[in-house]
Amino acid sequence: MIRLTQVSKTYRTDKVETLALKDIDLVVERGEFVALMGPSGCGKSTLLNLIGLLDRPSQGAIDVDGIPIKRYADRQLAKLRNQTFGFIFQSFHLIQDLRVIDNVELPLLYRSVSGGERRRLAREALARVGLSARMDHYPNQLSGGQQQRVAIARAIVGQPHVLLADEPTGNLDSRMGAEIMDILLTLNAEGTTIVMVTHDEREASQVGRIVRVFDGQLVQPEHLHAA
Repeated sequence: MIRLTQVSKTYRTDKVETLALKDIDLVVERGEFVALMGPSGCGKSTLLNLIGLLDRPSQGAIDVDGIPIKRYADRQLAKLRNQTFGFIFQSFHLIQDLRVIDNVELPLLYRSVSGGERRRLAREALARVGLSARMDHYPNQLSGGQQQRVAIARAIVGQPHVLLADEPTGNLDSRMGAEIMDILLTLNAEGTTIVMVTHDEREASQVGRIVRVFDGQLVQPEHLHAA
């Protein structure tokens, strides 16, 4: 589904050149749940951004469903990203001045979806994460775990093929973190492909495959149980 071939990423300023990733070969198959692990600063989030087409590689190729992304202009790439991926971040990234349901609708504003259909899909997504009763609340009226569930609802409202999660439980206590993992595992069992950055070995042990990153390169992946 997603293939990275000899991908490298270099960040340059006037004075400094930083090699963030080097010679990455990685395939994420449809339906997998992959955990990206490694020490801080090793390149995990950069790799996740490349997988999600939020950035382009300095070298190498990325294919989505067999099509090289280098063929896409920026506008085409944005459309592909919006239709293919859902994003979950450690810090939630909710808009505080918008109600929960309006936050969840946001990804659909970039599609040809009517207002009524956007509202219906947002309600369904919130029901999936157990927050139907909080639709008219504002983010600052919710707990951290509830805010992350809103973020998950926003990520799945467009029915993406792939969820990309960057430390989705990093700001939560263990109980709330376990609730978020349960939601992600359920989504994966229903067919959603998930790639998750995590430092938590316990969480990683629940997924199908661990890919370890060290100094911008991959070390031998570990195959666990089937996702």
